[in-house]
Amino acid sequence: MATNLTGTVALVTGASSGIGAATARQLAERGASVALVARRKDRLDHLAAEIAKAGGTALAIEADITDRTQSEAAVQQTVEHFGRLDILVNNAGLMLLGPVVGADVDEWERMLAINVRGLLYTTRAALPHLLTAAEDGPRRVADIVNISSIAGRVAWNGYGVYNLTKFGVNGFTESLRQEVTQRHVRVGVLEPGGVDTELGSHNDHKPAVREAIGAFYEQTEVLTPEDIADGVAYMVTRPRHASIAELWVMPTDQA
Repeated sequence: MATNLTGTVALVTGASSGIGAATARQLAERGASVALVARRKDRLDHLAAEIAKAGGTALAIEADITDRTQSEAAVQQTVEHFGRLDILVNNAGLMLLGPVVGADVDEWERMLAINVRGLLYTTRAALPHLLTAAEDGPRRVADIVNISSIAGRVAWNGYGVYNLTKFGVNGFTESLRQEVTQRHVRVGVLEPGGVDTELGSHNDHKPAVREAIGAFYEQTEVLTPEDIADGVAYMVTRPRHASIAELWVMPTDQA
């Protein structure tokens, strides 16, 4: 695989599993040094060792991005260790489904914290370093990729609060893109439409949700984390003046 990210540094949140881990591997294979940020340190250490064995460079950083201080510290540790930051992939997310009336409010709070506050904290901490990289980095451009969902464009029954978080991510992404695009920080949102990751397992104890998701999986060739990682790599390896504001990655209908 082409090493067209050689000399760059990427930070990936939610890197301990699923899309985050697949994205970290993909970026490392393309030559980037990767900061792996998540709460599960044992998984991060395992992934960092795997990347190193394959010839890449990775740094495991245990952090809860919903805590502003920890999110800022993760960015600072990345820059202190690697000397720069060129790419931010806001991947950490949580999908908890249920009706607006009768759902677990504590679940809502967790989802809002990870999907919205965590993304905002990490982006705010990373942005000054990304602006610097865009000015004097090897590529003279920096990238922010926010992993959202097709649920940021289309609403379904039972997805209300999850829709709220992902519509918010999409709106924030567009606003930020307009704010920094003239300074050569490319900001884009990647919206998967049905991926088989740990994200869905958080709803396994809800029979109605499990039944609805199961029916979707039976009719669809579900995406893998590697499919989404391919999309992230596509967005950040484009020529300097080519920006992708929004990328949909959709599964195939088996029918």
